[in-house]
Amino acid sequence: MKILIDARFTRLDQHDGISRYGASLIAATARIADVSMLISDVRQLALLPDVPYTLINSPLSPAELFVAARVNRLGADVVVCPMQTMGSWGRNYALVLTLHDLIYYEHPAPPGFLPAPVRVLWRLYHKAFWPQRLLLNRADVVATISSTTAALIAKYRLTKRPVRIVGNAPQHGHTPRDPGAGADKTLLYMGSFMPYKNVETMIRGMAELPDMTLHLLSRISPERRAELEQLAPDGARIVFHNGVTDAEYEAMLARTTALISLSRAEGYGLPLVEAMSHGTPVIASDIPIFREVGADAASYVHPDSPPEFAQAVRTLEQPELWKARSRLSVERAAGFSWDESARRLVDAAAEAVALRDRKRAPGTLP
Repeated sequence: MKILIDARFTRLDQHDGISRYGASLIAATARIADVSMLISDVRQLALLPDVPYTLINSPLSPAELFVAARVNRLGADVVVCPMQTMGSWGRNYALVLTLHDLIYYEHPAPPGFLPAPVRVLWRLYHKAFWPQRLLLNRADVVATISSTTAALIAKYRLTKRPVRIVGNAPQHGHTPRDPGAGADKTLLYMGSFMPYKNVETMIRGMAELPDMTLHLLSRISPERRAELEQLAPDGARIVFHNGVTDAEYEAMLARTTALISLSRAEGYGLPLVEAMSHGTPVIASDIPIFREVGADAASYVHPDSPPEFAQAVRTLEQPELWKARSRLSVERAAGFSWDESARRLVDAAAEAVALRDRKRAPGTLP
């Protein structure tokens, strides 16, 4: 079975969540199956594994409507896209499309990096569920990254196709931190600054943590930074890094008291698992997906309560409790593996091929 994975959502400089998911899944799947990939810019290769590739149009190009004609010529048995937007008209291969989450139905503001016309379409698209149904029902199998999202897909009847979980995972291979070495009086946030990420609550909570430093690691626009700086309590220690390298991120994870994520909604929460794999405790908002990911290894707070957030930090200052959380975090993170995700992807791909073949069989109703 020849599997072609769409890697055109890979970033050019530094991974975001979708980019890392796709690249990691390609690397793991290529170890157990015949895998090649699609790219739209040769610069993407710097962040992708060394597997055969084909250069085609951007997924945001009008040519995407007819991309299947080009993909047909590549001879793949099945194509896997880490998004649900890949063109499929006229395809002669099995297709697996991926829906990560339903965040933007509740929080419809689009990512700022998208072109203006795409942002307009984004908002219109998320005003009703029927466009999502049209997209997903073009697939033979739909993949998603969590049981939480799978349940929402079922709740809103978003597809008639089988839904299979192909989960996210941290990058393993590093040595977890020594719980006995203690922690710096720092807190880390890794993620975007879109409104639903709710960075405001942690900034306000720093009023009760004058001896702690909050490090906001991701890139941020000058306008958004100015908004958040206006919320900073007097005397609060808040550092905007505007982007860090993977090495810098791991070095900070190895010393910090906790990683914080107080999102109101999330598709998965990869930073939580990344932190736990290093033995770094997590403080997270009490939402279903974070409960699924963190289980009993994380501390949970109400996303609208700066005092609850501050109290959770203070609780972790107890040395023995912090050590216990650190050890529990490593145990929890060990349950997430790209190898397992790759096996699930291969199974989903084989199922898609079988379903496609069944539809094509003589006398079989479409």
